[in-house]
Amino acid sequence: MLTDDVARRRRMILIATILGSSMAFVDASVVNIALPTIGRDLSAGLGAQQWIALSYSLAVASLYIVAGSLGDRYGRWRLFVAGVAGFAAASLLAAIAPNTAMLISARVLQGVAGAMLTTNSLALLRATYGADSGRAVGQWTAWSGISTMIGPPAGGLLVQYASWRLIFLINLPAALVAIAAAWYGRDREALPAQPRPLQPVGAVAIALTFGALTYGLIEGAQVAFASVLWAFGLSLAGLALFVVSERRGANPILPLELLRARVFVAANVYTLLVYAALGGSSFYLALYLQSGAAGYSPSRASLVFVPISLVMFVLAARFGRLADRDGPRRYLTAAPLVMSVGYVLLMFVTSTNPLRPLPGVLVLALGLAMLVAPITATALKAAPDEFAGIAAGVNTTVSRLGGLIATPVLGVVITLVFAATATHHNIDPFAKHLTSDQRDATITAFRAGILASIGLCIAGSVVAFVWLPKAGEPHR
Repeated sequence: MLTDDVARRRRMILIATILGSSMAFVDASVVNIALPTIGRDLSAGLGAQQWIALSYSLAVASLYIVAGSLGDRYGRWRLFVAGVAGFAAASLLAAIAPNTAMLISARVLQGVAGAMLTTNSLALLRATYGADSGRAVGQWTAWSGISTMIGPPAGGLLVQYASWRLIFLINLPAALVAIAAAWYGRDREALPAQPRPLQPVGAVAIALTFGALTYGLIEGAQVAFASVLWAFGLSLAGLALFVVSERRGANPILPLELLRARVFVAANVYTLLVYAALGGSSFYLALYLQSGAAGYSPSRASLVFVPISLVMFVLAARFGRLADRDGPRRYLTAAPLVMSVGYVLLMFVTSTNPLRPLPGVLVLALGLAMLVAPITATALKAAPDEFAGIAAGVNTTVSRLGGLIATPVLGVVITLVFAATATHHNIDPFAKHLTSDQRDATITAFRAGILASIGLCIAGSVVAFVWLPKAGEPHR
């Protein structure tokens, strides 16, 4: 029987982790909806809008594993609270940003703080609830899902009828409540006598590799790739540094035991491909809907994404149970193909008819529901037990990196196709006001980007069919 004090502390920590994680989850999706308005207000073209979105993902992906190690070393409660406070401070800077450079800097700081709070929220919840953590994680998932559903339409209304700056300011009261709840739920936390060492060189190498690659892809599409060859060279240097640090380090970020687990490697390659398709397509779908080619308002564009959250909320756990029973291969092979059908249907959205995108969104959501739980479970089961935490961090990082790489790559495709088909192409392809010629070029360019996403989905399906286990086969 729990004492009243223990029950109160658990309840407070649950509230804190739900609020903290929801800030990070909602902020990413709402910013995509706000980008066209931000671009017009701050005179930010397509390249700058990509940076506003990707700078956050870059920081999170670079620091996710390191943030988890910091939590193990210094305490999950401490890192979680620091992350929430840092996220609120960075959100305030984003809200008052007078120009694109400051907004991008604030987004980087949001990513640093977001890595700390997201990696340590579930760890703190599990440490607080102990043997009862399963039920608590279920509540956390349900309430976080609800906030994710409510966030985009609420953000769309704020952007359309008030100001895009409010999507950052609303994080402040949520952060205050989260910190207060965490304070009242605080308990003494036992730290390990010998925590796993930090890997700062590896973390710097990851940031250098993907930061330079992202810069080269985004800026190269806007100017000329020849002028940013140094960025690609710097990215290769970062990759070389990472390989050397991994081979020489006593505690590498990616232990060799994980790299020798065939199914673990296959699951993460699959994650990279499919989440690349999802991240890149979602970014450009939000821009396309609000462009002169489709004509959606921010609030109406945000509603397009709501069915995805609803379908995921209802079906994701069911497909997870089916994959446990039948093996993951059939579901993970079919899921990207179902997503591809949804993408094909979305290619024909060329007006503000609210029913036009619905079939595509529902089919896309069905494919997502088929893969989210099975791929995460497959990646974790494929790892040796002693590396379960690292495996979870790697899989989450890879999912972030997929979108991080695909967004500028799809941007290159869209920019080149728009330039080749529009008579006057020296404008943002997703501008609000387009001539008839430019509108046709935007539709063609958007479809080319979606076709690239479909290609990534098909590649993921092949990986699942060839390398992932069927029912009864071992996961390693």
